[in-house]
Amino acid sequence: MRDLRSFTLGNLARDAVELLKNRKAHLVGHDFGSFVAGAAALLYPDMFRSVTFMSAPWGGAGTRTANPDPELAKLGRKHYQWYYSTPDADRDMHDCAQGVHAFLRAYYHMKSADWPQNRPHPLAGWSAAELAKLPRYYIMDLDRDMAETVAPHLPERPAPWLTDEELAVYTRAFEHTTFQGGLNWYRCGTEGLSGSSLQEVHGHAISIPAQYIAGAADWGIYQKPGEFERMQTSAVCADWRGAHLVEGAGHWVQQEKPERVSALLADFLF
Repeated sequence: MRDLRSFTLGNLARDAVELLKNRKAHLVGHDFGSFVAGAAALLYPDMFRSVTFMSAPWGGAGTRTANPDPELAKLGRKHYQWYYSTPDADRDMHDCAQGVHAFLRAYYHMKSADWPQNRPHPLAGWSAAELAKLPRYYIMDLDRDMAETVAPHLPERPAPWLTDEELAVYTRAFEHTTFQGGLNWYRCGTEGLSGSSLQEVHGHAISIPAQYIAGAADWGIYQKPGEFERMQTSAVCADWRGAHLVEGAGHWVQQEKPERVSALLADFLF
């Protein structure tokens, strides 16, 4: 957990380029992969033909949000990214009372379109009062960890878009490796290390064709107020091709609505 350098956006972008072995490719990144895709498109534009951001908007290199937890604490809440940056987060999830499989099932359900409380809308700004409007998997209760947050929302049966056999692949992987690798990425963000790793491209616009795909029921679109709108400006993406919000899908748009996502990608890429 101590050495975070390999988890910065700059290093993850280099990893993506190394995988290509000098072949040009189309970039598609989901969730924090969206940020890796944005970093790679800025640092190595000649290596990529296009970039598709999924679920998490790309607001540009060098943007950093202030820690809202001191103000959120007054409301009895805390921000999940700062929670994920704590030493306890991995143990809370890996050793949770319900077990990793049930934890993941509830987490996937709560962030999908199947959870009826996912009705996202823009927030007015980065303030405690506005952020507290986000669901508790984003702005958590102060006295609960993430496993405790999602436990009451475990669905009675698996979703058709994520069978128990499929989920078991994730379960076995996280039981073996723990969650710490992914959590280190959050620490790089909250401590400003990822932003520093992109210093050479701060304020630069992505030059290759860019688009965005998300589930219409995904709060990730608006969790950082203003980034969805900023992404679509020429200052951030110089060759913007459009944003697509897919009905009937939440955060896991590529799993919840694979046919629609595949069609959007095919239209864009070919």
